[in-house]
Parts: sequence; structure tokens; C-alpha cells
Amino acid sequence: MDEPEPLAYTGFLIRRAQQAHGATWAREVSLEVSSVQYGVLAVLARRPGASQRELGDELDLDRSTIADLVSRLEARGLIERERSAGDRRRNHLGLTRQGAEELARLRPHVDQVEHLLTDGLTVGERDELRRLLRIVLNSTRDDRAERVR
Repeated sequence: MDEPEPLAYTGFLIRRAQQAHGATWAREVSLEVSSVQYGVLAVLARRPGASQRELGDELDLDRSTIADLVSRLEARGLIERERSAGDRRRNHLGLTRQGAEELARLRPHVDQVEHLLTDGLTVGERDELRRLLRIVLNSTRDDRAERVR
């Protein structure tokens, strides 16, 4: 090992990077809306009418976590849930006007977090980091139909 323990371990560095992200998110974006909740809003802005399952697949979250996120965001008036006419077990989700406004309000702050976390990298290094993280994520996921893009 070239690096001393625990710095030689990828998992340790990923955990530290997640801690840095969480602290920066709390300081720069919101204490009320988590990065995962922001992800839900962003996906629904891009895919209005997505089902809870589709949302969970895209965000790589299990059913119970998605159900909890949807309930919380619905209670805050940021998303709406509608039962599918063809399948009563399926919910279609969408942003409310308030949810779209909150997403627009948060977006520049999320961009700021991205800059703060990656300003020490060149554009090429940032792209390479993302590419490598996608490889790690894809190699550690259960066999699922959709992979991280």
C-alpha cells in the first residue's frame, strides 16, 4: 500500500467524501430538503407522471424508502400522487407548482455545492471522477435492468 490505513481504502474515501458532501449541502442548500429529496424533485421535473417504482429504480432506492420520501414530500406540498386508473397499486407522481418553485430555488445552491466539491479538479478530472464512480456503483449493484448513466 502506498497510502497509510485507512486512506488506502476506497470505501473510507467515499465515506469521507459523502461526509463532506453532507456538510456542504447543509451549509449551502438546505437543512429541510436533503440531497435525496432534491433528487426526487429533479427526476419528477424530468419525468412527470413517473411511478414510485420508476422513481426508485432511477434513484436506486428501495420501495420503502421511496414510499417514505414520497409521503414526506407530498405532506410538504412539493409533489402530488395520483392512483393509476389502470392499476390501483400504482401511483403516478408529479411536482406541484410549489415543488417546481422549490426545485428552481434550490438549483443554484446545488450548483454551488458541485463547484465547492470539485473546484480543485480540472473539468477532465471531474468527468473522470464521475465516470469512475459510475463504474464502482454499477459493479456493486444487484443485477438490475437500469445502470447508473
